[in-house]
Amino acid sequence: MERETEPNQIESGSPIPQAIIVTQPRLGPQPSRPEPKRGQIHRPKHVPQRTCIACRDKDAKRTLTRVVRTLDGMIEIDLSGKRNGRGAYLCSQSSCWQRALTTPLLGRALKVDLDDAARSTLQTFADSLPDVPTASAATSNERTA
Repeated sequence: MERETEPNQIESGSPIPQAIIVTQPRLGPQPSRPEPKRGQIHRPKHVPQRTCIACRDKDAKRTLTRVVRTLDGMIEIDLSGKRNGRGAYLCSQSSCWQRALTTPLLGRALKVDLDDAARSTLQTFADSLPDVPTASAATSNERTA
């Protein structure tokens, strides 16, 4: 690691570093976390939960797709989950997307009337999703069998 110092002469004549400028970042293993004290347990990290508006299943926020009504009144798909506006969450099941687009669920959740252009945009996104059933759909199919 390269360090540059500016010597500052004081009365004794010995140089004292005034500022240390690091030109290369430190690489290598990071120090490990200290062991918890007796009786303490590390809690798992908090994972935000959201509910699909069609099937009402709760899941992690990152696994659901957010549809947002922006401040302009436009309906958009928010893959980052951080866009400003009113949002509604849908899981990746095609049945949930079809139900949200054919019934007034999505319009009610976003508090807006969906126009044909927004519906067609959402329909093309829904068609591009892989048709993979989630664990909750598999368990409901097992119950009916």
